[in-house]
Amino acid sequence: MIADVLADTTTRMNRAVDAAKEDFATVRTGRANPQLFQKIPVDYYGTPTPLAQLASLNSQDARSIIVTPYDKTALKAIEQAIRDTPNLGVNPTNDGNIIRVAMPELTEERRKEYVKLVRTKGEDAKVHVRGIRRKAKDDLDALKSDVGEDEIARAEKELDALTRSHVDAIDESLKRKEAELLEV
Repeated sequence: MIADVLADTTTRMNRAVDAAKEDFATVRTGRANPQLFQKIPVDYYGTPTPLAQLASLNSQDARSIIVTPYDKTALKAIEQAIRDTPNLGVNPTNDGNIIRVAMPELTEERRKEYVKLVRTKGEDAKVHVRGIRRKAKDDLDALKSDVGEDEIARAEKELDALTRSHVDAIDESLKRKEAELLEV
């Protein structure tokens, strides 16, 4: 029973760390990265649809992205969604078949704003991991009557080590992203 709780907790914490890394990837750095555009919601026939489902995204060079819609009727909606996305600061151009997005150079002030944004996302991810830990601890406490207190104490130590390792993984990803953002 304890092993099941710890295995479930490990899986959930791993997913939280992966989600944090994906979230970090959506924050813009100095280079053009198609991942920035993956989750942009586009109003496609009244339904908010992620851009990655409506178009292929390719990096043409270090400063530009080419968006090729699968359905040419969605061209205007995609262009508008990219233009309206906060924290990107881009102005897409539409030639009737594809959309070109030129990424402007980041200023020092903008880089610092992005670092603050990434730190906030990292803290949110750590709070989520700690919430998973809290639920697992409650599950372990519920098992106290079935197994001994020594077993529960050992499981809680293992749970703390697990939590620490996942929080450290988030911190490591955060440091890498900050270095990437501040790189000129």
